[in-house]
Amino acid sequence: MNILITGGTGSFGQAVTERLLSFNRYQKIGIYSRDEHKQELMAKRLNNPKLRFFIGDIRDKERLALAIQDYEIIIHTAALKIVPSAEYNPFEYIKTNIMGAQNLVDVCINSVPYYGTRALQKVIVLSTDKAVHPINLYGATKLCAEKIFKAANNIRGPNGPKFSIVRYGNVANSNGSVIPLYMQQLKENKQLTITDDSMTRFWITLDDAVNFVLQCIDRMYGGETFVPDMPSFNIKDLALVMMGNYPLERQWTEIIGVRPGEKLHEEIITKEEFQNSIYDKETNTWIINPSAYVKHSSDWVIDFKREALTSNSTFVNKMNATGIKEELTKLGVM
Repeated sequence: MNILITGGTGSFGQAVTERLLSFNRYQKIGIYSRDEHKQELMAKRLNNPKLRFFIGDIRDKERLALAIQDYEIIIHTAALKIVPSAEYNPFEYIKTNIMGAQNLVDVCINSVPYYGTRALQKVIVLSTDKAVHPINLYGATKLCAEKIFKAANNIRGPNGPKFSIVRYGNVANSNGSVIPLYMQQLKENKQLTITDDSMTRFWITLDDAVNFVLQCIDRMYGGETFVPDMPSFNIKDLALVMMGNYPLERQWTEIIGVRPGEKLHEEIITKEEFQNSIYDKETNTWIINPSAYVKHSSDWVIDFKREALTSNSTFVNKMNATGIKEELTKLGVM
């Protein structure tokens, strides 16, 4: 089996590639991205004959159509992701996150395997909690990408590839996230900055995200949105834990205010989506729009209870300081 990863030189792309290389089931792993320097570094670091590197932009439909040939599975991770940057450069985010998703869907549906190549079977897109009730442009573009992928199942035909969605929160210690920022501020002996005392976020590690996506690829039937059951944490608690080596009188945070397009709390599933979702008790996963999934699942696995459900990062199971410290230790941060 062959698998292609768009945005394959990003944090998730590199982590999932390393995991895929450990499986015998994948004969060829394609990396599609526009950063030739990261591709070169990745190729040297992993040094594996299974890897194929394509320099290309998700906006380039012609190049994309060529790159997807001979792959049975595609993981779509390519996206612009920084919230304040999206507010300042909206058209660039629309071109990459929305038009790029449409380009991928188009070439996948219209792909006709060359002689001797394999037929595309599954395409899954990575989404974010910011796509739920979006107040920023980045979240709005990811919501559009979700809608594009879901609707693609209406026109793929009986033998076309299946399209599904994975949605989770910010990945702990990923590029551009708060943990690397705090590590840099600690290195410079600065006070840690937070936007608001009450701000909360969901917690998922890169390893857990990789495991979850690969699990969803195996279980997807087309049209579902998979959401992991994640804990949350308070940003201030994270900052105080990371300042544990500071003298007690210096263990305070500097409030800098909410950035443009930033929420105080995130939400991972809307109330409306809960009405068309199930909970898979075997994998601790919410599945939105699960009609095909239910047909192929055992009754004991599925929980249809939806009373008094909330997916707001304020109210879900929250990690305390001890739990945060344990997670940071696992990540090698503490």
